[in-house]
Amino acid sequence: MTNKRNQQEPIAQSTQCIWAGEEEYLLQGATQVPVVHSVGFGYDDVDEWQKVALGEKPGHIYGRNTNPTVHAFEQKVRQLENAEAVTSASTGMGIISSTLFGLLSPGQRVVSVKDTYGGTNVLFTEFLPKFNIEVDLCDTTDHQQIESAISKGCDVLYLESPTNPTTKVIDIARLAAAGKKAGATVIVDNTFATPINQQPLQLGADLVLHSATKFLGGHADALGGVICGEKSLIQKIYHYREINGATLHPMAAYLLLRGMKTLALRIREQNRNAMLVAQYLENHPAIDQVFYPGLESHSGHLIAKQQMTGFGGMLSFMLKEDSFDAVRRFVPRLKYAHAAANLGAVETTIGPPATTSHVECSAEERKAMGIPESLIRYSAGIEDSADLIADLQQALQIFE
Repeated sequence: MTNKRNQQEPIAQSTQCIWAGEEEYLLQGATQVPVVHSVGFGYDDVDEWQKVALGEKPGHIYGRNTNPTVHAFEQKVRQLENAEAVTSASTGMGIISSTLFGLLSPGQRVVSVKDTYGGTNVLFTEFLPKFNIEVDLCDTTDHQQIESAISKGCDVLYLESPTNPTTKVIDIARLAAAGKKAGATVIVDNTFATPINQQPLQLGADLVLHSATKFLGGHADALGGVICGEKSLIQKIYHYREINGATLHPMAAYLLLRGMKTLALRIREQNRNAMLVAQYLENHPAIDQVFYPGLESHSGHLIAKQQMTGFGGMLSFMLKEDSFDAVRRFVPRLKYAHAAANLGAVETTIGPPATTSHVECSAEERKAMGIPESLIRYSAGIEDSADLIADLQQALQIFE
């Protein structure tokens, strides 16, 4: 099918969510990208086959390397992030691992923050040091400390903003500039913000990644990870991933592709619901503190206003009764929130870091990262906000 749309013409993100990356693979008049399950892709001409295999000509040769359905999903994300190149993996951690191991060598140095996602933190504290890769984890909101660490030598600067689960906000433009000055590759985990709320590449990052399992897919039914950015860097990550074998399955790619069609609509509603819930909780007598970048009380609110167009669907909060037992009693009382280790779905999900984002870490490790055992992570879905607030109200009655 011929491409009727000029790829250079400016279109809104909500339109990109629907159309980007799809037309190339629409077959025989179909309006939806097919799920291509074929492992191999045949060629009558051996010379053409070789050119595709060497990357000299577009096409596919083997499912572990590339796949038409996966390619369509990747291109949708690439266009939303306004990036030069893209690749994917079977999970969010699959793309994070492929990125770090694909770009780093023994003797090199990573600078990051203490508040990264738990799985990422385990890579930094347990796995990378085994390969003689130095990792310096700084206080997340101490920009001067991070800049000082960068100035001592930095091959990769790895940032996450807002962070999981404390929603801390990092000044991406400021730190990206410091990273570039030191010759570092700047990577930003944009999972919480999504391309709808934040554009790290426009703020100076070299690479932006997502656990596509979360907001991109949005329906809690498919695992995936994706990274976009400079072509030469993406090629290194792709090469590691294709040999490592953490390939995104075509059925998962199809589900993520389908989910992304409503991304802009979902994020708009989740931004709104999270703000209303955060405002309600901030004024509730049973709540000690609420962490949401949209609140003026949030320490990173001013930075968030500068670099985000929406504050996201994620928040966390602490009960005044500061104990894990209080969490045990409160969470099961909610009727309209899954107690589950996921986020970003159309349904609201809730849970403490000890069972969700930082289950891989010990209580001592979570404490060192500034994550209290009594913290509760809340991923606002697209339910009616009045129902979500009423649900929280009835659940919090046990503390009256």
